[in-house]
Amino acid sequence: MNQIGHRLIIEGVELAGKSSITHQIYDFLEKKYNTSGHILDGCHWINADINVFGTELGKDMINLYIKMGELLHSCGKNVIFEKFHISDQAYNLFHNNKIIDYEREEERLMKLDTKIILCTVNPDPEIFKSRLEDRLSHPGYFHYHRLAKEPTDYIDLQEKYIELCEKSKLPVLMVDLSVLPNHEVVKEILSWLGETN
Repeated sequence: MNQIGHRLIIEGVELAGKSSITHQIYDFLEKKYNTSGHILDGCHWINADINVFGTELGKDMINLYIKMGELLHSCGKNVIFEKFHISDQAYNLFHNNKIIDYEREEERLMKLDTKIILCTVNPDPEIFKSRLEDRLSHPGYFHYHRLAKEPTDYIDLQEKYIELCEKSKLPVLMVDLSVLPNHEVVKEILSWLGETN
């Protein structure tokens, strides 16, 4: 039994496939570590992006989420944060030309043995164009047209994510999700976590 749990951060630019890969990692951990049979307590998936990253509220929200992570860690729970402090930093750099220091927060995350999985895509504008068209045509994303960017903007923003992850003190696994679904990447992630599927 996993006594201390995993604390994972799934990062990456919009359209990189974060949700797709998070579904699969979550499903594996939840099934393996579920203890109740009637509550999904094997893993806790928190989509941290509540439209505050890149704003003055971003850092305060990250600190609240870290507090949640600390509580769940004390109970030995698996936690996945989808988008986190790297997203806040990347958005601030890209949209506001502003550097946000997360050194203190990363120290807290290190104490929780937190790891980052950075989802990337081949910097081909056609991949982003195709994924954007799919997103815009999906009825569940009717609001997304207000956020849509040019394919080259996603590529430029992805470069910010890569640079920030290279500077992070946390362990980072960078995975290529140019092709989805990608079961080999799931195996790679689970192996990196010391899990077998």
